Amino acid sequence: MQAFKFEKLFPQQFLQGVGNVQSWLIFGISVALVSLPVFVQAPMVRSWPWFSLVATAGWLLLSRWLLTRPSTYLWGDLLWGFALSWFAGSIYWGWFRAEPFLHLPIEALGLPLVGWAWQGTWGKGWAWKGTWGKVGMGFYLGALLGTVITDLYFYAVDLIPYWRSLIQADSIQALTILQQALIRVQSLPGQGWAMFLVLVLCLAATVPLMAPDSRAGHPHKLHWWVFSGAVSGTLLVDSLFLLVANRF
Repeated sequence: MQAFKFEKLFPQQFLQGVGNVQSWLIFGISVALVSLPVFVQAPMVRSWPWFSLVATAGWLLLSRWLLTRPSTYLWGDLLWGFALSWFAGSIYWGWFRAEPFLHLPIEALGLPLVGWAWQGTWGKGWAWKGTWGKVGMGFYLGALLGTVITDLYFYAVDLIPYWRSLIQADSIQALTILQQALIRVQSLPGQGWAMFLVLVLCLAATVPLMAPDSRAGHPHKLHWWVFSGAVSGTLLVDSLFLLVANRF
C-alpha cells in the first residue's frame, strides 16, 4: 500500500521554510494528545480507574494494527508512546493521586520500554523500514519532561501540601484549598518560578528542531517534532491553568 502524501492537500508554498506538512501535522497531534490525559483521563479515573487502565490495551492494539501498514505506521508509532503515558497516568491518578511524591516515579514506568525502542531491540517485527519506536519514544519523553517541569513548579512554590489536601477534600473544602493555593501561585516567587520554567519548556521545545535535518522535517527526524509537540502541549496546558489562576 502506498503511503498517503499529505502534500496533496496543501499548496507547495506551504512546505517551504521550517518543517513540512507531515512534520507540522504530527506536531499538532502530539500537542492534542498531551491534553487528552489532562482533560479526559484525570477526571475519568476518579470513577472508573480500571476502565482507564484496561483502555491501555485498546491503545496498544490500535497501535499494533497501524504499525503493520506502511501508510499508517507513523501514527501507530506515535500511539504506542501515548499508550505508555496513558498507562502510567491510569495507575497514578487511579490509585495514588493523593501522594504527590509518587507521581514522577509512576509516570516514569515506561522508561525501560523507551530504552528498548532506542536500541531497536523490541518490536522489530512491527517496524516498517526499521523506524519503529523513535516517534513513540519522542512523545513519551516529551510528555515526561513536561511532567517533571510541572512537578518542579509545585515543589518550588510549596504547593505539594495543597495537592494532597485537594485530592482528599470534598467540594466545599476544595474551594477554600484552591484559594489558598492560588495565593502562592500569584505571589512573587510563584510568578518568578512560572516565568523561569516556561522559558525552560520553550527551550526544550525549540532546541531539538534547530538541527538542519530536524528543522526541515526529515522523515528520520520526526521524533524530534513529536518531542517538541509533547513539550509544547504541556506548556499550553500549564499556561492555561496559570491564566485561569491569575483571573480567579
